[in-house]
Amino acid sequence: MPRMSDEPARWTQATVYPDMWADPDDDPRENTGPSPDGELATFQDFLTGYRLTLRMKCEGLDAEQLARRSVPPSTMSLLGLVRHLAETERDWRNWIGDEPPLAKLYGARDADFDDAVAEQSVVDAAYRDLEREQEATDAALAAHPDLGERVGKDKIAIRELMVHRIEEYARHCGHADLLRERVDGRVGQ
Repeated sequence: MPRMSDEPARWTQATVYPDMWADPDDDPRENTGPSPDGELATFQDFLTGYRLTLRMKCEGLDAEQLARRSVPPSTMSLLGLVRHLAETERDWRNWIGDEPPLAKLYGARDADFDDAVAEQSVVDAAYRDLEREQEATDAALAAHPDLGERVGKDKIAIRELMVHRIEEYARHCGHADLLRERVDGRVGQ
């Protein structure tokens, strides 16, 4: 006799390649043109792709689904990831300048995840925070086009900061894959 399970059935929206999130014609990350010229443009292209991936993994879900901690005992949720990356974007600006550190967006350690509750106002605020913090960090880094320039009190190279940003989004997009699959069964890279 089959057992009841809370695991959703796996599915994909893609029809061309069953292991993809979306069909190539519907995927905003698809770039049919030439690859970017130069190291900075390549970094920015990868960062843009991962930012889009995170948003795609969250699309079509309501506040409860976004806030659901679907991979227990982890406290991660898709909404928590959005909030965490907004917090992280803000923190990267602390690495760039010599000014006093910017205050945390969500207060205490792990509040980005712990306070990611299933309320539409929290979801809306998280997306606004993420967009604002991304734009501010992008603008701060645009003032330093030399990837070898060392900035901030720790004299971190802009190149290292760019690679770290890509790594942070890529790692959390992997988490988002698992979280989303456990929420509604949707799969795809």
